[in-house]
Amino acid sequence: MTDGASLNPPDPRGQGGDLSGGVPDDAFLPPVPDTFSPPVPDVFIPPVPDAVELVLEAATMEAVFAAQRHVRIDAMRGEMLAEAAGRGAGVTDLVERSIRLELASAMRVTEYAAGQMIVQAEALVHRYPAALESLAGGRMTPKHAEVLVEKVDRVEPALREEVAARAVELAEAEPVGSFQRALRSLIQTLEAPTLEERYQAAVQNRRVVVESGEDGMGVLLTYAPEVEVRAIFGRATAFAKAIAAQEGETRTLDQIRADVICDLLIDGTTDAVPTEARGIRASVVVTVPVLALLDDELAETADPPVVEGIGPIPLSRARELCGGDASWMRVLTHPETGMVLSVGREQYRPPAALRKLTKWRADRCMGPGCWMPASRCEIDHQIRWVDGGETSLENNAPFCKNHHLIKDNTDWVVTQIEGSGGAVEWRSPRGRRYVVQPERRVPVFTVSVEKNAEAAPF
Repeated sequence: MTDGASLNPPDPRGQGGDLSGGVPDDAFLPPVPDTFSPPVPDVFIPPVPDAVELVLEAATMEAVFAAQRHVRIDAMRGEMLAEAAGRGAGVTDLVERSIRLELASAMRVTEYAAGQMIVQAEALVHRYPAALESLAGGRMTPKHAEVLVEKVDRVEPALREEVAARAVELAEAEPVGSFQRALRSLIQTLEAPTLEERYQAAVQNRRVVVESGEDGMGVLLTYAPEVEVRAIFGRATAFAKAIAAQEGETRTLDQIRADVICDLLIDGTTDAVPTEARGIRASVVVTVPVLALLDDELAETADPPVVEGIGPIPLSRARELCGGDASWMRVLTHPETGMVLSVGREQYRPPAALRKLTKWRADRCMGPGCWMPASRCEIDHQIRWVDGGETSLENNAPFCKNHHLIKDNTDWVVTQIEGSGGAVEWRSPRGRRYVVQPERRVPVFTVSVEKNAEAAPF
């Protein structure tokens, strides 16, 4: 080793250890911008739930826990019944009573409520597993499940499986009120072939019953064909509204309605009511395929006759109504029937034919989940008359007083969906969208022209 020799190997970069021969190290780096910020990795940031979403989350959890409760109640019942197996029917009945008492005591509810829980649990677990699965997934509410069990259990056994499957689809798509109405309509339609026979048997049980109440009051119950019952209630309501409009009247609508029925049944006249109300008659909307009125064979393949707010009725009853008093509004469905669809800007108030058609199409208030019959609703202009809206089927829809007020005085945006045949969209102040479909469709006919064919000269 020579004097001054380094233990380190020679630096190949030359003097100063620089590979570039004296050029600074950072000369080969890309220029740094004045406002440099390091890249941010892609990280999913979930949206912050709003107040409504938090409520929906809690409601979904409620449905999930309700399904678990049904499963556990049925398991508890099965375990206790297994212990009593083979001891006779009398012992089994006592065990059932004991189960209800145990459940009621543990949950601090009445034995009746406990019994209803057991019935629902048994039905969902063993007869309607698809509904239980839907409830467990939060796709239907506990109330939907309760209605489903109550309605489907009453269906003829041969139809029950089909009804249950379609009921689950309806429950996952509709609010409780609309679901209950749609399920009832479905059941009535499927049972329509036997409706005549069942109606003739049921009508033999018509009766009037009086029940004593408290504080000198009582209840008058009338079990009669629903068409007549609805007509009675409708006429009493019309009387009551006319009376309530009188100056100085302080009674509620319910109070006036009760007084009107008493006056009519006891006195047999309308002398005690204002002159404006004396000409009021009962009005019921009956929809029936016109050919079904004329031919029994065609009636077998046609849709069943329907009464607004009630549902299907026997064909014999429909023929009786359609051939009777003019106070019954008859809608005869036929592909060549003419109808008033619009009067444009000629008049604000829809003509009678257009009002009837608008209400017939909707059947109910077009508010989400509302049960109010269209006959008791107000006809609303979707685009207001003062804003240039027309008086037409495409711009009119029935709303009850409550939903009419909400539409016109809050931040809800309500529109009739163009080309939908009467569907109404409700968009909430938070941006959520709810679509209400009409009960019926008004047929629209177009002329089809063959390709390369000349258009008709008219």
